[in-house]
Amino acid sequence: MRATTGIATVTALAASLALTACGSEGGSTAGTTADSGADGEPVTIGFSQRRLAGSDWWATLLQGAEDKAAELGAEIIVTDAGGDTVKQNSDVQTLLTRGADAIILNPHDPTGVAGAVNATVRDDVPLVVVNSNLSEDLAPNQFCYVAEDQTDVAAQLGAAIAEKAKERWGDEPVTAVVIGGYSGETVTDLRHTGVMEGYENVEDAPEITYLPIRYGEWLPDRALEPMRDVATANPDLDIVFSLSDVMLPGIEKGLQDAGVHDQVLIGSYDGQMAVLKQMMENPDGPVQVDASNEPYKQGQTAVEMAVAAAQGESQEEVCPGGEFFIETFLATPDNAEEYYDPDRQF
Repeated sequence: MRATTGIATVTALAASLALTACGSEGGSTAGTTADSGADGEPVTIGFSQRRLAGSDWWATLLQGAEDKAAELGAEIIVTDAGGDTVKQNSDVQTLLTRGADAIILNPHDPTGVAGAVNATVRDDVPLVVVNSNLSEDLAPNQFCYVAEDQTDVAAQLGAAIAEKAKERWGDEPVTAVVIGGYSGETVTDLRHTGVMEGYENVEDAPEITYLPIRYGEWLPDRALEPMRDVATANPDLDIVFSLSDVMLPGIEKGLQDAGVHDQVLIGSYDGQMAVLKQMMENPDGPVQVDASNEPYKQGQTAVEMAVAAAQGESQEEVCPGGEFFIETFLATPDNAEEYYDPDRQF
């Protein structure tokens, strides 16, 4: 895993490649030259990452952005907020001061980054948001939001788990818990809503009772204790929805500590190759569904959008409606081998 902190700079490696920024489903396609901005100088992108330490997912997102910037002959300056919203606001100001032609923001807090968003508006610098959403009030200020369609992907996960639950328990009622990232966070809320809606829409799925959602801050060590506490207090637990594969090792350890690991059905979210391999090697194990969200592609696409915006491309041309949804897959023990790639993390 890349252990990036502070500010890192990736120098341009290719100076005259073409950029093709593909729209989301139903969107249009626009091409542009990527080695210079509107003023004829090389494009400089500021990337404000919410956190890096402890998460291969965030490292993979950044790697995709760095690789695409190098391919397109752009410069990227990366800052790591370390999970601190105040620092993230300051980081964006630093990136603007350093002359960024566009900002990529993975917001730690959808509302708390108002200072950062307002700074990009003030300086007339286009803003691309990746992975985590802005609040409804701030979102109109973004040039493009790049992510998977989180509610839809989570709904597919919920529906797949409902089918697995029908196979295992028939019409017997089940008890479930959702382990999310942070309380009040848009990403957690979208995925939480999605898995519940997906499960509910499956005909004849077992009646499900949800325990209160718990939070693991998208990190394995932070997910361990809440999972262990829930499983210890509820030895009849049947289903766990892990809203990120990164938390999964902590979740599984918590279930093991509580002595319920082998009885629980787990659905997870991220498409981590290690999880797919786990399903391939242990098809009857607890993890039965994993929904992908392609962090490497998200990073690549965010850079494509940032370069296009810096060069004066219109939102209508490259990011219709201000959103770009990455294509994803849904893996189960039956099809995991189809999607497994040992050369990737996600």
